[in-house]
Amino acid sequence: MMKLGFFRTWVLLMFLYGSCLGRFVVEKNSLRVTSPDNLKDVYECAIGNFGVPQYGGTLTGFVRYPQSNQKACQSFDSSFKSEHAGGLPLFVLLDRGDCYFTLKAWNAQNAGAAAILVADDRPEPLITMDMPEEENAHADYVQNISIPSALISKSLGDSIKKALNKGDMVNIKLDWTEALPHPDERVEYEFWTNSNDECGTKCDSQINFVKEFKGAAQILEKKGYTQFTPHYITWYCPEAFTLSKQCKSQCINHGRYCAPDPEQDFSKGYDGKDVVVQNLRQACFYKVANESGKPWLWWDYVTDFSIRCPMKDKKYTKECADEVIKSLGVDLKKIDECVGDPEADVDNSVLKAEQDAQIGKGSRGDVTILPTLVINSRQYRGKLAKQAVLKAICSGFEETTEPAVCLSDDIETNECLDNHGGCWTDTAANITACRDTFRGRVCECPIVQGVKFVGDGYKHCEASGALRCEVNNGGCWKGTQQGRTYSACIDDHTKGCKCPPGFKGDGVNKCEDVDECKDKTACQCPQCKCKNTWGSYECSCGGNLLYMREHDTCISKDGKSEVSWGFVWVIILGLAVTGVAGYAFYKFRVRTYMDSEIRAIMAQYMPLDNQAEIEVHGTRGNV
Repeated sequence: MMKLGFFRTWVLLMFLYGSCLGRFVVEKNSLRVTSPDNLKDVYECAIGNFGVPQYGGTLTGFVRYPQSNQKACQSFDSSFKSEHAGGLPLFVLLDRGDCYFTLKAWNAQNAGAAAILVADDRPEPLITMDMPEEENAHADYVQNISIPSALISKSLGDSIKKALNKGDMVNIKLDWTEALPHPDERVEYEFWTNSNDECGTKCDSQINFVKEFKGAAQILEKKGYTQFTPHYITWYCPEAFTLSKQCKSQCINHGRYCAPDPEQDFSKGYDGKDVVVQNLRQACFYKVANESGKPWLWWDYVTDFSIRCPMKDKKYTKECADEVIKSLGVDLKKIDECVGDPEADVDNSVLKAEQDAQIGKGSRGDVTILPTLVINSRQYRGKLAKQAVLKAICSGFEETTEPAVCLSDDIETNECLDNHGGCWTDTAANITACRDTFRGRVCECPIVQGVKFVGDGYKHCEASGALRCEVNNGGCWKGTQQGRTYSACIDDHTKGCKCPPGFKGDGVNKCEDVDECKDKTACQCPQCKCKNTWGSYECSCGGNLLYMREHDTCISKDGKSEVSWGFVWVIILGLAVTGVAGYAFYKFRVRTYMDSEIRAIMAQYMPLDNQAEIEVHGTRGNV
């Protein structure tokens, strides 16, 4: 009776609270029908709140509507995998009704479906397909659902069925690229959570997610890629019930902030007000850590608290929480001041702000489900798992600004496993231009061992720059014969292949030896004898002659040769005579110049005889 009474009271609380605020937003992605022609168009579909939506990416496949078990409430007798057309993924169209959406997805996934489309059974606005309540279904399989799901309208479902009945192949592209806004280089996201660890599968998945995602979250936060804020849902107790036993055990601050009983039983364990206090302490921890410039410590605190202070060990207390806070070096006094007095009949500023934040604003609806992830003001739909959430967060970055953690193996799409994604491939060197990303595969020429490949990535890539010959010889021809190795790759070339001297060809697939003897491009002197070798040639001379390759000529071993050495000596002697004559002329000119200079100097100090006679004779003439 206590358990039943609690639920009746709590339903009333939620109804009163929800009647004032309720605004639930259905998160959608686009669905494009590419064939047949009469169905070609873009339609809306609602993202299921389970499985793994391909945020930031697309998925193309063909549709199959099973002949039996059309609501997929039982396991399928056969696998759909053998029916894949040309390697395209298979989307299974199912009817709504008779069982949980998650069970339909689970049965279809086990039969080989890549995604499910659930056709509504009534004409109405799209709704969100959610997970079953804990008390109504065994949900152990829910966390293992890894395919995306979408609810489509009844009219679209009927049209697809009609086309399939006519024998048409229905191809569909599911597109999540605009499911989350991605305006800039930073992503803002909120995680609405709970400190309760005794609520079954949902609580376990929450705690496991925080532990697994902590590393990635802290990397993103420390480097400024994201702005993360934790939040906690509380309800208020209607004024008429504030003095009731239920409200006193579930609420603090005189019914202002309430949470459900952890065990859903008032007679044992912890009360809802204990959960509210610990939620408040976690929110205050974040507030103080954020003010000190270390908001990422929240992930450490929540993880450590779940390990060191679990309810099952009766350690879900302030004392245990304080020990965790001290170990992380955060100001405990400030946190206590933030928490305040839970028994006081006053508002708590932190919890009041949390209740205000629950109300939807803009494109974001009200937060009424725990846990809830909000990314760039849109509620995330899908499984709460590291890879799935990281992919969703990464899709919130403006394209090409994603941090390195978004390009890691954790969230790759694995499209390159099948025929290298249709990208360029060098099978000999085991190199491909295909690269998996969270948005899907891209064909991009790779960098291998420090060598960059250039090209379109689809049909052509070739090594460029220094050391390019170290990787598969730069994609160029290379051959070895007779103990000699030749290559068409040259490191100082930025790209391209060129056959080395002595060869001809394209440099990529082949280089053929040039026969210099046959082509008469070597050994042209009359006495020369030519022999072709691989990549080169050999010349020799007949008789008592030696071959000089630099001059393509033969000379005698004893000093006589084809060339007239007498003529050579005439030239040498001529050059010598010219040199001697030049030197004699040079000495004569120097001597003449020096004599004239000396005479000029001497004339300044002692007149010459002939100059004196001329002067005397001149004087006499004037008389």
